[in-house]
Amino acid sequence: MSTRYHQRGMTAIGWLLVLGLIAFFTLITLRLVPMYLEYSKVTSVLESLQSQPGIGNESRAGIISLVTRRFDVNDVRGVDPKLVKISKDRGAMTIGIAYERREHLVGNIDVVASFDKKVEVPIR
Repeated sequence: MSTRYHQRGMTAIGWLLVLGLIAFFTLITLRLVPMYLEYSKVTSVLESLQSQPGIGNESRAGIISLVTRRFDVNDVRGVDPKLVKISKDRGAMTIGIAYERREHLVGNIDVVASFDKKVEVPIR
């Protein structure tokens, strides 16, 4: 009489592979999510300038000062407010910021993300 043994489950190597993949994607998530949360804060600061009364008549230094204060309130540390670009064009002012973030991943591998946001503010 022969009995059959049915194997069920994964081997130890299979479990190590699964756990390694979970750890890898967790590491990537932990590195990327803060960068995108910071970009969300930068976006909200720029969009809040649209509802600021009299922003179209402000000087560049005044706008940079306002952005700096709002970055401090929103705890934006990785973006320099001096990167804000301001251009005036036929009844509208364009306020934008373009920056790049580099985050160390593992070993000599880095993750680089480029962000660019512009808003138009009417000059009154």
